[in-house]
Amino acid sequence: MDKKYVLTDECIDVWGQKLYRIKAIKAFADVCIGDLGGFIRDEKNLSHEGNAWVYGDALVYGHALVYGHARVYGHARVYGHARVFGGAWVYGDAQVYGGAWVYGHTRVSGHTRVYGHTRVYGHTRVSGDALVYGHAQVYGDVLVYGGAWDKSPLHIVGSKDTLTNSKPGFLRIGCVEGTFSWWKEHYIETGKRNGYSEDEIKEYYEYILLFCKIGR
Repeated sequence: MDKKYVLTDECIDVWGQKLYRIKAIKAFADVCIGDLGGFIRDEKNLSHEGNAWVYGDALVYGHALVYGHARVYGHARVYGHARVFGGAWVYGDAQVYGGAWVYGHTRVSGHTRVYGHTRVYGHTRVSGDALVYGHAQVYGDVLVYGGAWDKSPLHIVGSKDTLTNSKPGFLRIGCVEGTFSWWKEHYIETGKRNGYSEDEIKEYYEYILLFCKIGR
């Protein structure tokens, strides 16, 4: 296997781990020979195969792995046992850690935290101050973003209607608003009354469960 980068002598200490800046020794994607990348602990953090790359001041360490055609850049951090792969991008000040997997064409940015045993994939966009954790799964053509209540509540754009954590403890789907617990009890009848198919009702039930976990 041909190597595409080497570890340089430039290093930083992060939580007792020494991380080394990488340098490209092979041209691929938008990376040229001699380009400096971000910091990793060792070559187990970034695959030499594919076009995956760690840019700028981004950090990948612990037992985390970036591979495929994934990109990690800005001041993003990927650590723990996290995996970022496929065509996923993690950037800004986002952090992916624990046992989380981010893949597909997902974009994780802002001050987002994705952790635990979550799976975020498909064409999902997660940004702002959103938190995705536990055993949550976010997938499909979904947009998740959030922040403080005076800035931006949590939103998900599903296949039919938008879901909004409209105020503490409440979820609005389309034009219908109710508490988290109300939605868990009445999602089937409400979905049928509003013309949802069985598959759409199942899809939105997963979103309701996600709001119950990460909503406010």
